[in-house]
Amino acid sequence: MAPHGGISYSDPIMRPEILFSLFTPVTSLAGVGPRIAKLIEKVAGERILDLFWHLPAGLIDRRFSPLIAEAMEGQIVTLTVTVGSHSKPQNRRQPYRVTCFDESGDISLVFFHAHTDYLEKTLPEGEVRVISGKIEFFNDTAQMNHPDHIVTVEDADSIKTVEPVFPLTAGLTTKTMGKAVRGALEYVPDLPEWINEPYRAARGWNDWKTSLLAAHHPQSLQDLEPATLARSRLAYDELLANQLALALVRKSLRRRPGRVTRGDQRLQRQVRESLPWPLTGAQERSVAEIVSDMAEPHRMLRLLQGDVGSGKTIVALLAMLNAVEEGRQAVLMAPTEILARQHYQSLKPLADAAGVRMEVLTGRDKGKPREAKLAELESGAIDILVGTHAVFQETVAFKDLAFAVIDEQHRFGVHQRLALSAKATEAAPDLLVMTATPIPRTLTLTAYGDMEVSRLDEKPPGRAPVDTRALPLERLDQVAEGVRRAVDDGARVYWVCPLVEESDLVDLAAAEERFAHLSGLMGDRVGLIHGRLKGPQKDAVMADFSSGKLDVLVATTVIEVGVDVPEATVMVIEHAERFGLAQLHQLRGRIGRGNRPGTCLLLYTNPLGETAKARIEIMRETEDGFLIAEKDLELRGAGEVLGTKQSGLPAFHLADLSVHADLLAAARDDAKLILEMEPELDGKRGPALRVLLYLFERDAAVSYLRSG
Repeated sequence: MAPHGGISYSDPIMRPEILFSLFTPVTSLAGVGPRIAKLIEKVAGERILDLFWHLPAGLIDRRFSPLIAEAMEGQIVTLTVTVGSHSKPQNRRQPYRVTCFDESGDISLVFFHAHTDYLEKTLPEGEVRVISGKIEFFNDTAQMNHPDHIVTVEDADSIKTVEPVFPLTAGLTTKTMGKAVRGALEYVPDLPEWINEPYRAARGWNDWKTSLLAAHHPQSLQDLEPATLARSRLAYDELLANQLALALVRKSLRRRPGRVTRGDQRLQRQVRESLPWPLTGAQERSVAEIVSDMAEPHRMLRLLQGDVGSGKTIVALLAMLNAVEEGRQAVLMAPTEILARQHYQSLKPLADAAGVRMEVLTGRDKGKPREAKLAELESGAIDILVGTHAVFQETVAFKDLAFAVIDEQHRFGVHQRLALSAKATEAAPDLLVMTATPIPRTLTLTAYGDMEVSRLDEKPPGRAPVDTRALPLERLDQVAEGVRRAVDDGARVYWVCPLVEESDLVDLAAAEERFAHLSGLMGDRVGLIHGRLKGPQKDAVMADFSSGKLDVLVATTVIEVGVDVPEATVMVIEHAERFGLAQLHQLRGRIGRGNRPGTCLLLYTNPLGETAKARIEIMRETEDGFLIAEKDLELRGAGEVLGTKQSGLPAFHLADLSVHADLLAAARDDAKLILEMEPELDGKRGPALRVLLYLFERDAAVSYLRSG
């Protein structure tokens, strides 16, 4: 058993002692060596705590104990038998058989690649044993291949149980995983209660430890449902940790004084006049919300959510100009060099039209040119800086930073938000974060509960619709021929090969194979871009595609976020069934950005599963990213939507927001109340709530209690 010490806070930012043992590696469990640990890590995680959250997905009921003659084909049964004779194979390819019997008949136990010594010791002839496994029939004789359990009569009760079945990965068996989880559960400590007592009583919930153990020991299929008492309690704990952490971050970020920024509109007017068409209603509304926030004395924290091509960047530019009109500086952060340079190229003509100095800074800037840029930034000669993570470096200093925009927010952590705040000399800059990943309303709360939200839910005028079609992969040659014809007619084409989770090399092989195939058809008009290319190489290929030197770009999903080539009108996505809905939508958003209609071809492999079929159907029916995000949530459940790489949202282990939305609302209200009652978590519930934050690894939030 693990040592369960008391709660100790010798260092205020230290993990409570009562949780120490939970963060030890799974290799400290009996029977888990380095090889098994690697497999467990793949599916659950590498620490004991990770196994707490790895709940059963199914169960095997081993309580049914019929006579051999009563056992039916395909049933899992537990039989009490007498061991008859051992029949050893003539060669290694044949199975080893052990005949057993009871008063009703015989059964043959079958073992492949058997170890004779082990079987003779485990199944001694003439003795009674209890065996459990699946019944099969061969030549009308009952048989059991590799019984799951073989025990003595004295140990029969240990296997006549309901056995949980856990999500697994190749090479990991139910038996091994079950043993590891059982070992981990011996470490479950008694933790202080962090839930408000009247609310817990009203819900009929047990304490945390009882609930966790109950969730790991389902007695029926109903016990696997997310709405059960045990699982609901655990989901609420996770959501409360999430909402409390966000509330602490928000409080900390707002604690630093903001500044009143009221531009005089002159620069914004000049930019508006140079735009080819007026802003949409949604853009006007969002600009008004941001400018209104900037005029307040407290610091702005706002999320701008806009579907692909909804015009977020123009909204961001107008907001940055609002700060420049006051004689201050603004910064726009992008997650990749491609995206930063693209923003710079699309916004610079507009900034020039308003007489505003805009520069770009990425990791590629070196030596004297970089030093010159940094000097101009510090002197205030540069009004707006567009950059990547390079902006966080200590050598980058502003004269008067008042407004910061972070694009594709999910690629940047909260720490980076704070690092950006530190660049401001007078007060924390107003912060606008943008995402092109449409997020269902429920999920916005869990990811961005520390922010106000603006939504761009209209497409700018002049955007052509995209015709989406689905075709089986067998028609690949026809599609390639169709692409060649489209290219001859002046089209520019993206051809996306799927990302294979396990291996960059496999991705690369798939992309290179397609590149070779299409190059055979179209020669040097085809380019290749993938995750293993260095920044400058990627930029060079993208530049050739943008300029029209290349007509076809074969890519892994590195093109997903923010790439803007208005001339591209065709998107081919291979193995569309492997992509999430949000990701398919993001990819499709790369085309139809100009005034020519786009075509998106989803190539799939038969047979299609129900979810994949529904996903492709939704893509064909609508281009509304917010509707697609809601459907994605329905199809996959929040756990998966939140965990997907492309969403960048926090992954929940226990909460399923398609089921637990009411718990999320309650957790948000409770977090608000907690910080009103005990802002530093130093009251009655404080110590328990700190344990909760550490348990769900929201450690950073604890530091905000003292910092800010």
